[in-house]
Amino acid sequence: MNEKMIKVFYVLAGLYDGILGIAFLLSPAAIYAMYAVEPPNHMAYVQFPALLLIIFAAMFFRIARDPVKNRDLILYGCALKVSYCSMVFWYQATSTIPAMWVPWAWADLVFLVLFIYTWRALGREAQAV
Repeated sequence: MNEKMIKVFYVLAGLYDGILGIAFLLSPAAIYAMYAVEPPNHMAYVQFPALLLIIFAAMFFRIARDPVKNRDLILYGCALKVSYCSMVFWYQATSTIPAMWVPWAWADLVFLVLFIYTWRALGREAQAV
Protein backbone atom coordinates (compact mmCIF):
# COMPACT_ATOMS: atom_id res chain seq x y z
CA MET A 1 0.00 0.00 0.00
CA ASN A 2 1.59 3.27 -1.09
CA GLU A 3 1.38 6.53 0.87
CA LYS A 4 -1.43 7.93 -1.28
CA MET A 5 -3.56 4.83 -0.60
CA ILE A 6 -2.72 5.06 3.11
CA LYS A 7 -3.92 8.66 3.14
CA VAL A 8 -7.21 7.67 1.51
CA PHE A 9 -7.59 4.78 3.95
CA TYR A 10 -7.22 7.07 6.98
CA VAL A 11 -9.72 9.53 5.53
CA LEU A 12 -12.14 6.60 5.27
CA ALA A 13 -11.33 5.57 8.86
CA GLY A 14 -12.01 9.13 9.98
CA LEU A 15 -15.30 9.24 8.10
CA TYR A 16 -16.36 5.87 9.53
CA ASP A 17 -15.73 6.80 13.16
CA GLY A 18 -16.86 10.39 12.66
CA ILE A 19 -20.19 9.46 11.10
CA LEU A 20 -20.85 6.82 13.76
CA GLY A 21 -19.92 9.30 16.47
CA ILE A 22 -22.17 12.04 15.09
CA ALA A 23 -25.06 9.60 14.66
CA PHE A 24 -24.80 8.34 18.23
CA LEU A 25 -24.32 11.88 19.55
CA LEU A 26 -27.34 13.37 17.78
CA SER A 27 -29.77 10.44 17.48
CA PRO A 28 -28.92 7.71 19.97
CA ALA A 29 -32.55 6.91 20.81
CA ALA A 30 -33.42 6.46 17.13
CA ILE A 31 -30.50 4.08 16.59
CA TYR A 32 -31.47 1.97 19.59
CA ALA A 33 -35.09 1.94 18.40
CA MET A 34 -34.02 0.89 14.89
CA TYR A 35 -32.39 -2.22 16.39
CA ALA A 36 -35.17 -2.76 18.96
CA VAL A 37 -32.62 -2.49 21.77
CA GLU A 38 -33.45 -0.90 25.12
CA PRO A 39 -31.27 2.21 25.52
CA PRO A 40 -29.33 2.84 28.72
CA ASN A 41 -31.00 4.79 31.51
CA HIS A 42 -29.18 7.98 30.49
CA MET A 43 -28.01 9.00 27.02
CA ALA A 44 -24.73 10.37 28.38
CA TYR A 45 -23.57 6.73 28.51
CA VAL A 46 -23.89 6.70 24.73
CA GLN A 47 -23.01 10.28 23.90
CA PHE A 48 -19.67 10.33 25.74
CA PRO A 49 -18.29 7.40 23.68
CA ALA A 50 -19.78 9.11 20.61
CA LEU A 51 -17.68 12.18 21.36
CA LEU A 52 -14.63 9.95 21.76
CA LEU A 53 -15.29 8.51 18.30
CA ILE A 54 -15.38 12.04 16.91
CA ILE A 55 -12.03 12.79 18.59
CA PHE A 56 -10.55 9.63 17.09
CA ALA A 57 -11.97 10.63 13.69
CA ALA A 58 -10.05 13.91 13.97
CA MET A 59 -6.92 11.90 14.76
CA PHE A 60 -7.42 9.69 11.70
CA PHE A 61 -7.78 12.80 9.52
CA ARG A 62 -4.52 14.09 11.02
CA ILE A 63 -2.81 10.78 10.16
CA ALA A 64 -4.18 11.09 6.61
CA ARG A 65 -2.52 14.49 6.21
CA ASP A 66 0.97 13.11 6.90
CA PRO A 67 1.06 9.37 7.61
CA VAL A 68 4.83 9.16 8.03
CA LYS A 69 5.01 12.06 10.48
CA ASN A 70 1.94 10.88 12.43
CA ARG A 71 2.72 7.16 12.37
CA ASP A 72 2.83 7.02 16.18
CA LEU A 73 -0.85 8.01 16.33
CA ILE A 74 -1.80 4.82 14.49
CA LEU A 75 -1.11 2.84 17.67
CA TYR A 76 -3.85 4.80 19.46
CA GLY A 77 -6.23 3.82 16.67
CA CYS A 78 -5.14 0.20 17.16
CA ALA A 79 -5.88 0.51 20.88
CA LEU A 80 -9.36 1.86 20.12
CA LYS A 81 -10.15 -1.01 17.77
CA VAL A 82 -8.72 -3.67 20.11
CA SER A 83 -10.77 -2.23 22.98
CA TYR A 84 -14.03 -2.29 21.09
CA CYS A 85 -13.51 -5.67 19.41
CA SER A 86 -12.38 -7.36 22.60
CA MET A 87 -15.45 -6.18 24.52
CA VAL A 88 -17.94 -7.15 21.83
CA PHE A 89 -16.40 -10.50 20.99
CA TRP A 90 -15.85 -11.36 24.67
CA TYR A 91 -19.48 -10.73 25.56
CA GLN A 92 -20.67 -12.46 22.42
CA ALA A 93 -18.64 -15.54 23.36
CA THR A 94 -19.33 -15.61 27.11
CA SER A 95 -22.83 -14.22 27.59
CA THR A 96 -24.92 -11.96 25.40
CA ILE A 97 -24.65 -8.66 23.63
CA PRO A 98 -27.22 -6.95 21.43
CA ALA A 99 -26.62 -7.89 17.80
CA MET A 100 -26.47 -4.20 16.83
CA TRP A 101 -22.89 -3.99 18.16
CA VAL A 102 -21.48 -7.03 16.32
CA PRO A 103 -21.22 -5.72 12.71
CA TRP A 104 -19.27 -2.69 13.93
CA ALA A 105 -16.90 -5.01 15.79
CA TRP A 106 -16.20 -6.94 12.59
CA ALA A 107 -15.64 -3.67 10.73
CA ASP A 108 -13.29 -2.54 13.50
CA LEU A 109 -11.39 -5.82 13.27
CA VAL A 110 -10.78 -5.13 9.58
CA PHE A 111 -9.66 -1.59 10.44
CA LEU A 112 -7.34 -2.99 13.13
CA VAL A 113 -5.65 -5.37 10.69
CA LEU A 114 -5.19 -2.53 8.19
CA PHE A 115 -3.94 -0.15 10.89
CA ILE A 116 -1.26 -2.67 11.85
CA TYR A 117 -0.39 -3.23 8.21
CA THR A 118 -0.06 0.52 7.49
CA TRP A 119 1.88 1.13 10.71
CA ARG A 120 4.39 -1.52 9.69
CA ALA A 121 4.54 -0.29 6.07
CA LEU A 122 5.18 3.28 7.19
CA GLY A 123 7.92 2.04 9.52
CA ARG A 124 9.66 0.29 6.66
CA GLU A 125 9.28 3.45 4.55
CA ALA A 126 10.80 5.60 7.31
CA GLN A 127 13.74 3.21 7.67
CA ALA A 128 14.37 3.32 3.92
CA VAL A 129 14.62 7.13 4.02
